[in-house]
Amino acid sequence: MSESQKIALITGGARRIGAEIAKTFHKAGYGVVIHYRHSKGDAADLVELLNNHRANSAWHVQADLQSVTEIQLMVEEVVSIDGGLDVLVNNASSFYPTPMMSASESEWNDLMGSNLKAPFFVSQAAVSSLKKRQGCIVNIVDIYANNSLSEYPIYSTAKSGLKALTASLAKELAPNVRVNGVSPGVILWPENQKDIVDEAVLKKIPLERKGSPKDIAETVLFLADKARYITGQIISVDGGKSLL
Repeated sequence: MSESQKIALITGGARRIGAEIAKTFHKAGYGVVIHYRHSKGDAADLVELLNNHRANSAWHVQADLQSVTEIQLMVEEVVSIDGGLDVLVNNASSFYPTPMMSASESEWNDLMGSNLKAPFFVSQAAVSSLKKRQGCIVNIVDIYANNSLSEYPIYSTAKSGLKALTASLAKELAPNVRVNGVSPGVILWPENQKDIVDEAVLKKIPLERKGSPKDIAETVLFLADKARYITGQIISVDGGKSLL
């Protein structure tokens, strides 16, 4: 392992936007640790791909982020790889509608757990190592943290809480750890949603197109690697949708 290799942990890093973040950090010279809950095959395939490009530069770890005990064990495992951690990307997230009158307690616990509880406790477990390396945290928020999505009240509330958490931790952890966020707009359709709705949605976006996972990944890398004098900020990557 190169002495100059920094280590980044990406939660939910096996698939979709998380996988693109992992690839982007790896291309920039980072060692990447890909967290997964159920997607072991995807995580293993991605780790193999990255290690084929650069040996001993990618690893995967499993944890249920609803469990604080598993979070703590996961971070201990990550830190043991190279003695520390430089970047934490809180990306793992559940997303589905919960209309108020039909929402259940289990849906509340799941959405609040993955989108708010997990980022808090993963950050708590990682902060000691991040401080030692003058590292940073990047939270994947959502444009709906500012303008709630109808029939997604729990998800929108959880992301609004993550926005507040980003600002709060930025104050508390300064000057040793920077904390920022990225709020994606229309990037990937949910896997169970057909592209038939594309046209109507895209007409409401000033740039009239959806973004790509690469747009998010490059912004996360910028905040982690280049933005040395930025903390407590959330960048919307949404084609201007939040202007409306």
